[in-house]
Amino acid sequence: MAERYPRFPLMDRIEHWIQVVDFTVLAVTGLVQKWPDVGISVTIIRWLGGIETTRIIHHWAAAVLVFAVILHLGTAGYRFFVLRRAPLIVPTKADLKAAWGWIRFNLGLTDERPKEDHFTFAEKIEYWAIVWGTAVMVVTGFMMWNPIATTEWFPGEFIPAAKAAHGWEAVLAVLAIIIWHSYHVHIRHFNKSIFTGYISEEELAEEHPLELDRIKAGLPPVPSADPEVVRRRLRVFLPVYAIVAIGLTVSAYLFLTFEKTAITTVPPAEQVPIYQPAPTTTTTLPPTTTTP
Repeated sequence: MAERYPRFPLMDRIEHWIQVVDFTVLAVTGLVQKWPDVGISVTIIRWLGGIETTRIIHHWAAAVLVFAVILHLGTAGYRFFVLRRAPLIVPTKADLKAAWGWIRFNLGLTDERPKEDHFTFAEKIEYWAIVWGTAVMVVTGFMMWNPIATTEWFPGEFIPAAKAAHGWEAVLAVLAIIIWHSYHVHIRHFNKSIFTGYISEEELAEEHPLELDRIKAGLPPVPSADPEVVRRRLRVFLPVYAIVAIGLTVSAYLFLTFEKTAITTVPPAEQVPIYQPAPTTTTTLPPTTTTP
């Protein structure tokens, strides 16, 4: 059996599935509202039960996205502050060198593939693109969701600007998943590590040779920490994160219920005649007596 190495813990895989489902729902329910007159949009909106139901689903999916961010802050905080693992997802100068190396390799200027570590520069770009895109979508979504509050602080032009930014950022995100993510993860080679949690030695040698070199040198793939030290740090981290999470949850609730000003669909007008003749009645006179 080929050697395998741990890559993604369970919480990372859970977060990934939350993102997969939530992103799909947001993309579908959002893009059909951007182009509501296109044939496929009309069909999807009808399947979802109408435009109002589509909007409600989109709003609930946005709420899930906010809570997914809160969850990710917890898992990332635990990894960095409790386990004290290096923030390997942060770009470094080595990533610029790797990016330039891939450009030269893809253009045929060199036969040497760049050697990368635990995360490649492409994976880092995708991660931080999600961070940036989520921030843009949350801010512009709040502005459209609460236009009165927004225009108390900013000119009214910010609302259509937020709508444009929100819609085209969604298009950019969908295209990035279809083109960039699909190619690097599913087409160029099918990377199963986010589903299984493990990566084979062959894949590690091809994609992350510097990490494999450390493992071969006797260093563990994931540095371990003293359990007692971890417990001591955890006693500090948990209450701090609980306060932060509660604060962010309250903020999210206010975000979702701050004001109800979105334009809703007007019910169909009742069909009533604008003119109807008055009913005619026939009066029957009592018989009269005739005199000869």
